[in-house]
Amino acid sequence: MDTILKQRLICVAVIDKPDDAVPLARALSAGGLNTIEVTFRTDAAAEAIRLIRRELPAMCVGAGTVLTPYQAAQAADAGAHFLVAPGLDESVLQAATARNVTYIPGVVTPTEVSRALALKLRLLKFFPAEVSGGVPMLKALGGPFAHTGVKFVPTGGITAATLASYLALPTVAAVGGSWMAERDLIANGAWDKITALTAEAMKNA
Repeated sequence: MDTILKQRLICVAVIDKPDDAVPLARALSAGGLNTIEVTFRTDAAAEAIRLIRRELPAMCVGAGTVLTPYQAAQAADAGAHFLVAPGLDESVLQAATARNVTYIPGVVTPTEVSRALALKLRLLKFFPAEVSGGVPMLKALGGPFAHTGVKFVPTGGITAATLASYLALPTVAAVGGSWMAERDLIANGAWDKITALTAEAMKNA
């Protein structure tokens, strides 16, 4: 998690073919980013994580869209450093805890933040960020919860143009985004484009 907090940016990637995993990770690394969240939206996710961990050991690799304990186990067994979910599921938390893997659940409302804090979770995904109020909503949440030490990773609809406004907030630990490596860029092997977009994003991170 130190890598996430230091770089302050997570590339959220949908990988359809395991063979694309390592070239993608290398493209991101060439752009200065060593943190990737491979979403469990495809059957290639676990193998993609495994390949990146094997070929680029310095890369911080997470699993995203982890909805079930089974997926949590798959991701952990593949070598994921952290698990990210769109919501908070205590059964997934238990699976992550059993494998000593960091769990970052999604929250939107004050009630959801309070529930996460009660479970001793302090790093939370704010999702979907843009349609849930974006920067103004995070500023509002920062008031009553600032003293708790909670930090947010806003994800969902964030672009290169809005990245800096999120990172300027004291409660934001990092930002998750897919604009550096959209699904079609990965599918088309546009590694140089991904590197360029990543390098540009890292200027604001």
